[in-house]
Amino acid sequence: MRGLNKVTLIGNLGNDPIIQNLEGNVKVAKFSLATSEHYKDANGQNQSNTDWHNVVLWRGLADLAEKYLHKGSLIYLEGKLKNRTYDDKDGQKRYVTEVIAESFLMLDKASHEAH
Repeated sequence: MRGLNKVTLIGNLGNDPIIQNLEGNVKVAKFSLATSEHYKDANGQNQSNTDWHNVVLWRGLADLAEKYLHKGSLIYLEGKLKNRTYDDKDGQKRYVTEVIAESFLMLDKASHEAH
């Protein structure tokens, strides 16, 4: 049986996309995406929980992110999870889980009217 690595998120950008141009004129965009769930606790009080996701977009998707996405944008995103490690400035090994986007849709009403 083959594995499946699929992520679907709807959320708001926590920051403007950070754009990098890499060697070979390859563009990458990175931003955080907040997804929130709302529920009532055992006492009937409204509660909310927000999770933050590190999102990476490559090439054409990075171009679109640079042109149209900004802090607060509401998007629907599909992609896959990717884990990586790196050594920080103090030599400590750090672990990062990122969502590598394969597609996204802008859900803001203003973006539908403008584009």
